Amino acid sequence: MASKTPSAAGGVFLALAILIGALAGGVSGQPTIGVLAGAAVGIAVAVLIWLQDRKNTNR
Repeated sequence: MASKTPSAAGGVFLALAILIGALAGGVSGQPTIGVLAGAAVGIAVAVLIWLQDRKNTNR
């Protein structure tokens, strides 16, 4: 039986981006916008990691 290689995890980048966005938004007086911007960046990074991992596992 072939061993399956572990997949890359992008969720940590989503969580960190949301936290950093909330902190940056809080400093500038707009925490909600910071959370939304952080979520958008985190989702983009997580999707890129997922696509890269998917490409590598199909080989």
